[in-house]
Amino acid sequence: MSSYDPRMAVLTVTPNTIKGILQIPPSKSHTLRAIQFAAFASGQSSVINPLMSPDTEKMISACEQFGAHFIRDGKSLVIIGNHGKIPAINREIDVGNSGIALRFLTAMAALGSTRTTLYGDASLCGRPMRVLGEALESLGVSIQYHKQAGYAPLTVCGPIKKSRVKLNGEDSQPISALLIAASLLGRDFDIHVNNPGEKPWIEMTLHWLKVMNVQVTCDDYRHYKVRGEGWPSFQYSVPGDWSTAAFPIAAALVTKSKLAIEGLCHDPCQGDRKILSILESMGANFIFSDTLTVLPCKSLNCVDIDVNDCIDALPILAVIACFAKGTTRLYNAAIAKTKECDRIACMAEELTKMGARIKTFDDGLLIEGGELQGASVQSHGDHRVAMALAVAALGASSPSTIQDVDCVEKTYPNFASECIL
Repeated sequence: MSSYDPRMAVLTVTPNTIKGILQIPPSKSHTLRAIQFAAFASGQSSVINPLMSPDTEKMISACEQFGAHFIRDGKSLVIIGNHGKIPAINREIDVGNSGIALRFLTAMAALGSTRTTLYGDASLCGRPMRVLGEALESLGVSIQYHKQAGYAPLTVCGPIKKSRVKLNGEDSQPISALLIAASLLGRDFDIHVNNPGEKPWIEMTLHWLKVMNVQVTCDDYRHYKVRGEGWPSFQYSVPGDWSTAAFPIAAALVTKSKLAIEGLCHDPCQGDRKILSILESMGANFIFSDTLTVLPCKSLNCVDIDVNDCIDALPILAVIACFAKGTTRLYNAAIAKTKECDRIACMAEELTKMGARIKTFDDGLLIEGGELQGASVQSHGDHRVAMALAVAALGASSPSTIQDVDCVEKTYPNFASECIL
């Protein structure tokens, strides 16, 4: 029988089916963007149905230090913005494990002329900041790294003095961070990007900028022109998270179960929605109207998958590949090495413990389908790795234990009770 020990953060999973109806949690990426835009807007905004998670709490706390005020109203946040003005005080901000908060707020802090220090947990401080840091330095911003060059903790002091920047775009977050900050400069700003990647997440930021009446153009994700004069208040209801939905979808497929998932919509901004078409190409069947119904699947077939547009799905796609006939290749995933952990190496390491036949290469994984067996595996402090391994355990031939699973609170606090236990 599956069980969860919260004191030890250990999830024991006995192979089983999954069934019933699930309400998928709200989108983390939309929630954090909505909070930031409301915090720096003029007037009072409402964010309905936000994902309340450790990352959200860190973003709220950080935005309060930038002068925004928050009122919790049931399942909504009422946010009184700071009118796009950076208070003239020095501040120290703990962003926990949130890469979005670290990158986005570093760029926002560069709008002011006082010192902002940003830091977080050990995992966050291992995530690269050099691309964004060098871009800001080229704009006249001071960046001080406190322990290791190119990584948090860091101190940023603006203002942004120039109006043109060039940077690499394999990671979408530095691009989004600069687009958002530049839209409050009140002048034309040009961003030139080499090697653009993770394009759906850029689309999400562009969508939000247009909602905020920002003039922005995008030329093949390589050149952006942006100009804004301040952000208006708004009301927004956060949709369900496709990145999170991938895990119960996969659980139904690997256990040959029928499952209904509520709370999802046809949101073109969420790149991980692509997982539906990927899984259909492998032989899965869905019915999607107001509810997404995953139908029992007799067998899945191998495919080659370019995962860059749905990069957060790499861990769970690696698991699904273990249950597919033939050899599946996941490629164009190099940026997955810089997430909460090196997801390519860590998924290979942990699935190998379960008997997977899996090889790594520079930007992905090669996985030969076959039976998995139970094992003791590690999450590496990564919420998506933890949930992916739990799904693998559901379809294995014997029980497994997943260590350090409290990290799933980042996106799916009720994952164990709804999908495993």
